[in-house]
Amino acid sequence: MTDTLQHLSQQQREFAKERDWEQFHSPKNLASALIVEAGELLEHFQWMTEAQSRTLSPEKRDAVGSEIADVLLYLVQLSNVLGIDPVKAAQAKILVNAQKYPADLAKGSSKKYDEL
Repeated sequence: MTDTLQHLSQQQREFAKERDWEQFHSPKNLASALIVEAGELLEHFQWMTEAQSRTLSPEKRDAVGSEIADVLLYLVQLSNVLGIDPVKAAQAKILVNAQKYPADLAKGSSKKYDEL
């Protein structure tokens, strides 16, 4: 990765401030925009087989990258507005998931934690 999430977060704050867009960036609006962008990301994979989704053309990969960027940017903005450090939140979630999905029980399985 070429940049830090903290720097990206600062860039997003400045970008919104320069355009006076903070007024529109309520948690509800940002969460809604995040879901819209996630849907646009998913649209690129609609009707593909598993194998096709693993071997994207360069053009499709670029388009998917653009949607990934949109999703990330809205997630960063939502984190900013709520004062949540997404890296710390993700690290805490990994610890929770490690408890829910012990490697010796979950390895090679797609079952939900309550089915292991």
